[in-house]
Amino acid sequence: MELLLVVVGAILVTAIAHHRGFEPALMIVVVGSAVSFLPDFEPPELDSHILLSVVLPPLLYSAALNFSFPTFLRHIRPILGLGVGLVVVSAFAVAAVSSWLVIVPLTFGTALVLGAIVAPPDAVTAVAVGRKLGLPKRMMAILTGESLINDAAALTLFSIAVTQVAGGHIFIENPLLLFGYSATVGPLVGAVLGYVTLWIRKRLANPGLETVQGLVVPFAAFITAEELHASGVLAVVVAGFVVGNGNLGAGYQTRLQERYVWNSVDVLLEAFVFAYIGLHLRFVLEHLNEAHESLTEVITASAVVLLIVLVIRPLSVFAIFGRNKLSRHVEKKLSVPAPDGSRSSLGAAVRKQRKKKRRANWRTMVDRRTLSWQENVVLSWTGMRGVVTLAAAAAIPAYTESGEPFPERATIQAIAFVVAVGTLLLQGSTLPWLIRKLHISRFNDDHEADRAEEVKAERVAHDAAEKILVEFQANPPANLNPALVEEIYIRIARHTQDVDEMPDPEAPIKRAAAFTTLYREVLAAQRAALIDQRDAGHIEDEAVRAMLERLDLQEAGVTARLESRL
Repeated sequence: MELLLVVVGAILVTAIAHHRGFEPALMIVVVGSAVSFLPDFEPPELDSHILLSVVLPPLLYSAALNFSFPTFLRHIRPILGLGVGLVVVSAFAVAAVSSWLVIVPLTFGTALVLGAIVAPPDAVTAVAVGRKLGLPKRMMAILTGESLINDAAALTLFSIAVTQVAGGHIFIENPLLLFGYSATVGPLVGAVLGYVTLWIRKRLANPGLETVQGLVVPFAAFITAEELHASGVLAVVVAGFVVGNGNLGAGYQTRLQERYVWNSVDVLLEAFVFAYIGLHLRFVLEHLNEAHESLTEVITASAVVLLIVLVIRPLSVFAIFGRNKLSRHVEKKLSVPAPDGSRSSLGAAVRKQRKKKRRANWRTMVDRRTLSWQENVVLSWTGMRGVVTLAAAAAIPAYTESGEPFPERATIQAIAFVVAVGTLLLQGSTLPWLIRKLHISRFNDDHEADRAEEVKAERVAHDAAEKILVEFQANPPANLNPALVEEIYIRIARHTQDVDEMPDPEAPIKRAAAFTTLYREVLAAQRAALIDQRDAGHIEDEAVRAMLERLDLQEAGVTARLESRL
């Protein structure tokens, strides 16, 4: 009953926040914190592992379903730099400074637990703000990709650090080998479960059952990988990629149904986590009061960690995105071309040509464009902490293997809480202003580019439909007279060009059956052509997804009318 009230209250606050234009996550935390101070209030209690194993998998799976794997590969360099490199640097920076300053009695091990907790940014908030304000699509792709893998790096570090402090058993003693094992086996588990899911779906042919099966996949991937001591996060992400890219094999009803189901799950889980953490604020403070004579030390430590988190991301973003630009500039200024007739010049040309051939495919896939300084500034300010930070803080075990209380558990949770709320308040509230101030919104100067992508998607769909229709005219089904063939051709050709033009096939049944068969062939060809062009990098992912959704809605409307006629 308590959990139900938490969910209902969180959804209500979310609705009010959206209506008033506030950040829902921050408003939920503030309201939950205020409620925690009510007299005789007792917060709901969950096992420390439930928040991570129940909340995180569906959130990651939902994001991976809607993100193109080829797009992920095109931006793999900045995604790995931010999602892995920055997380590791942030965690160790926080651990080193926190243990060195000795503001609160944290050993390096407990400080590393804190560092792993506050290291991963929650890009969900940044992506939501960016989508609303029209951030350039490349930035959106980098932020989304970062959010899919930074949790894996942070939680792996978190598990290692917690095990070291609590005295538990580690599957592989060497941290680097453990990290490599986790990063290899996790994706393999996700890929296997993803393909098994697609195989089962082909045999279910039932939208309701397929959607229910989809809800089970992230939990199955996470739990299976964790049982094998691998990364459950990476397993969930890869499973989402596999199922998302294989969704064309499912029916339009399944795709439409899943789209709205997962949107609802995202809202529900995020609202619940922020409410759950907010409701525990008073009790975290009470535990701190018991452990420390004064809260000044904890407040000072929280401010220091928050400052590190705010500063380390801009420095890392410059190192990742500014390094290549600077090196090319220096090389251009200092390089001296060799004489044209020299053997060294000839050898260099041959080596360069061979290198080009070896890397041709990779170069066509990876996006090597540099970001503008305005885009770098905005990207460096998208480090809001959220669900993973708060859930990991709550997942710290209460006791070590020897039965002793986990060292400074309440202190770590309080600092994590301050960092999460502080970044949401400082960065989340100022990010919209920064985007507008730097004039990098697509809505300001890139609307024509967006429309061009939409036109390309429409042209690809039209050309794919035209090929099927020409084949239909050349080889019509038996027992259909030429006039009927021409009528079906005209109706479907008109429908593929105008989303509002709804065909109205009537008796005889033969004509309706021919229309249905041809129309579904056209839609299948259109979807396949759109996916091929997206995977080749010729059309932006967002334009393709918008066009695919239009095709699903078209098919839903036409099918409903056909079924009513038949």
